[in-house]
Amino acid sequence: MFEGAREDAPVLTISVAAGLAGMHPQTLRQYDRLGLVEPRRTRGRGRRYTFRDVAVLREIQRLSQEEGINLAGIKRILDLERELERTRAQVEHLRAFAEPGNRIFAAGPSGDVVAVPRGTRVRRVSTSSGGALVLWRPQR
Repeated sequence: MFEGAREDAPVLTISVAAGLAGMHPQTLRQYDRLGLVEPRRTRGRGRRYTFRDVAVLREIQRLSQEEGINLAGIKRILDLERELERTRAQVEHLRAFAEPGNRIFAAGPSGDVVAVPRGTRVRRVSTSSGGALVLWRPQR
């Protein structure tokens, strides 16, 4: 990586990103169409890649060439990895504000898990969508 460049800064043109990934620029265009890599766009609709995108491109190449996985399989693997990262981030978020041994969580109307402050009396509440808040507390 270049000195001072952030991993997620969209600074690489398609030709530079293709060179760093060891691919032809047309391959990057195809991967963009398939949703394997989603570069940012300039005002003129030009593609701008990040160093993280280049790492994903290298992983796509490895999975394809070394593991023999087709592009549909690679897309599924990448989607599952993104979902896993989102889940890990949500778990860390919940851990950050829940005191050990005193955790109380509720499922909100959107299905998101939220913490309920300690000492809060919660009752079953109907929502506009007809659902209800559901509470649980780990046993001690």
